[in-house]
Amino acid sequence: MQHTETEEIKKIFPNAQDFLPLNGTDFIELYVGNAKQSAHYYQTAWGFQPLAYRGLETGAKDHVSYVLRQDKITIMLTSPLKPDGPINDHINKHGDGVKVVALWVDDAAKSWKETTSRGADSFLEPTLSEDKDGQVVVSGIHTYGETVHLFVERSRYNGVFLPGFIEWNPDYRPASVGLKYVDHMVGNVGWNEMNKWVEFYSKVMGFAQLVSFDDKDISTDYTALMSKVMTNGNGRIKFPINEPAEGKKKSQIEEYIDFYNGAGVQHIALATDNIMETVTALKKNGVEFLYVPDTYYDDLLDRVGEIDEDLAPLRELGILVDRDDEGYLLQLFTKPVLDRPTMFFEIIQRKGAQSFGKGNFKALFESIEREQERRGTL
Repeated sequence: MQHTETEEIKKIFPNAQDFLPLNGTDFIELYVGNAKQSAHYYQTAWGFQPLAYRGLETGAKDHVSYVLRQDKITIMLTSPLKPDGPINDHINKHGDGVKVVALWVDDAAKSWKETTSRGADSFLEPTLSEDKDGQVVVSGIHTYGETVHLFVERSRYNGVFLPGFIEWNPDYRPASVGLKYVDHMVGNVGWNEMNKWVEFYSKVMGFAQLVSFDDKDISTDYTALMSKVMTNGNGRIKFPINEPAEGKKKSQIEEYIDFYNGAGVQHIALATDNIMETVTALKKNGVEFLYVPDTYYDDLLDRVGEIDEDLAPLRELGILVDRDDEGYLLQLFTKPVLDRPTMFFEIIQRKGAQSFGKGNFKALFESIEREQERRGTL
């Protein structure tokens, strides 16, 4: 979906109200046990470039943050510097994970007022911060689990990232792997909570439901889940919401909630213009992906029709393919990138398709189950 297709989105989703205009994903902040070493991982394995830093040298006494960027994707890694406090509490409870999904807006005060007046719990009232490079206004609301949305208004700021940060300019700069922007972010919530959070994004943030999957769509012989995809008015932000469904064994959503100790961001889908080059680079850098059985490719072209790519390299890399009415997509999922089996990444290349790979669900979840069985959590 091109980011300029606002009018087309409104035709398709007349219920998406733009009382909360969102320009895109501003940044994603993870609370982690060791930000310095995590930053090295995202540089070395994922090709993110160093951008900004906040820590003792900048006057921050209780935490440190490293900011990295690749094209339009910005991640911030934050660790505590003292033995107690909210960052420690979050890491102790959840392990490393996403705390903040920050959204780029033109008016952070208005965004806060619109959402809190519709029932959102305030996380941060509109707050102005400034330095020699200008001013930024940030506000925020709570969402599922302990995840929060920040609204970031930065039109009057020309600094490297945010006030309080300095440029981080080390000699070590591994090459990019071709990641472009955040395609979507998936939240896992508990039993019977999906519709509650679908209603939240609809009522509080003006999102519309893009697509829905039930346990008949997303199930194997053992496990099942349900999912609804919410999108904002211009289509730049997409948040699928998953909940468990009854199955013979423990689903990946239950495993996530058990180890994360509650609802949270399950995976971040990152877009690329050439998935084969990106996945090849990531594998070379040590990123591990879920195994796709060779038999998946035996009837692939019968299922999805003609595609531009040769089948042999797709098979070799384990890349999944699915088609909808508007085109096709290619996707691949990493194994969890943390010690706890919680957060992972999806690499996606869209060639017209606006869907989320429904035709790949069975193969994907069987692959996840094989990993669960190895962990003894299925």
